[in-house]
Amino acid sequence: MFQRKIYSKLLEWKQESEGKTALLVEGARRVGKSTVVEEFAKNEYKSYILIDFSRASKEVKGLFEDISDLDYIFLRLQLIFNVDLHERESVIIFDEVQLCPMARQAIKHLVKDHRYDYIETGSLISIKKNIKDILIPSEERKISMHPMDYEEFLWALGNQATAKLLAGVLEKKMPLGDAVHRKLIRDFRLYMLIGGMPQAVNEYLETNNFRKVDEVKRDILQLYIDDFKKIDSSGKMSLLFDAIPAQLNTNASRYQVSSVLEGERADQILELIADMADSKTIQIAYHANDPNIGLANAKDLRRFKLFLADTGLFVTMLFKDKEFTENIIYEKLLSDKLSVNLGYVYENVVAQMLAANGHALYYYTFLNEKTNHNYEIDFLISKRNKLCPIEVKASGYNVHKSLDAFCEKYSERIMDKYLVYTKDVKKDADVIMIPMYLVPFLR
Repeated sequence: MFQRKIYSKLLEWKQESEGKTALLVEGARRVGKSTVVEEFAKNEYKSYILIDFSRASKEVKGLFEDISDLDYIFLRLQLIFNVDLHERESVIIFDEVQLCPMARQAIKHLVKDHRYDYIETGSLISIKKNIKDILIPSEERKISMHPMDYEEFLWALGNQATAKLLAGVLEKKMPLGDAVHRKLIRDFRLYMLIGGMPQAVNEYLETNNFRKVDEVKRDILQLYIDDFKKIDSSGKMSLLFDAIPAQLNTNASRYQVSSVLEGERADQILELIADMADSKTIQIAYHANDPNIGLANAKDLRRFKLFLADTGLFVTMLFKDKEFTENIIYEKLLSDKLSVNLGYVYENVVAQMLAANGHALYYYTFLNEKTNHNYEIDFLISKRNKLCPIEVKASGYNVHKSLDAFCEKYSERIMDKYLVYTKDVKKDADVIMIPMYLVPFLR
């Protein structure tokens, strides 16, 4: 069981809700939802029942077809699972709740009964496809679970000190020195390669073998593709997912839908894109047509970029033309010696880290009429009543023409401006240059 930040959110819900709401933990398959929820139940309750609807019997599922007699339902559950439930001291977990829609509908009445607490886990894309005939409970609080972020990854490696150090470094904007920086950027590349899927991290810790880690990630990717095909029998969703690395590699100002789905335009697949976002397997960065504090109001639904929710999976997708990704490729990536332009990998990991911090993703492209040059700001985040533009470089190259042009155009809207690159902390006039491993601390 890895230390996960979502545990504190579960604890906060338990203390604040006091049984007045159920909790729905949403997230992609294999991000660790079931594991952390069961660990929480073990630690924070006198007893618990976990109903895994992916393998629950017909009898268990059938209990939720008629909930007129809750006493009978609770009695049967205690007998079937051989667990004693204690009023206000026990929790019932509905794992993979999307596979039993009637159990989710029953939440309204179970919460009103108030004897026990209820936690649901599920993938939202599947949940949405199974709710058309049920009443969605309003007594449900939702939280999202992401792959392990960089701090959680460091914890898994037994490193509790680095994250605390890095938070202070960003606040003071002080350089760390060459030796310390080289170690930190190498450690960060390790996170990029392995990613934040708990199974992949565990495989690395147990075997120290990148090939075995890669096999785990390929299994997860195949699981996602299979899920997409179940949801969308046309296969369009899986094609859009599979093309994400290639699309980012083109360095285009948007995802070119027509190059993946011949004859299709972005405005024709908005529902598919929304379903992919709900699956939590991807992150979407939308173009902000008028970048200002209310970025959501400037969102262009037809101009977007897609990123994988986990950069470790992204790296594996880059080399999917081989049966496995060789250790030598991982070693060269780790030491930054692979002769391939990997700028889009760094862009993906920055997207992942910003999303894990709760930032919605936006970017901006514009033509400078004075120079007739196109510029792009990779990410925009809000801070108080201002914007913080972010430009990402895959190297130590510290020229920031896009930032300069953007800040000249919208000077009154800017607070901090960041160049994210692979070198140590530095300031160039009012541009704050930070290494990749400091992005998780941009709040």
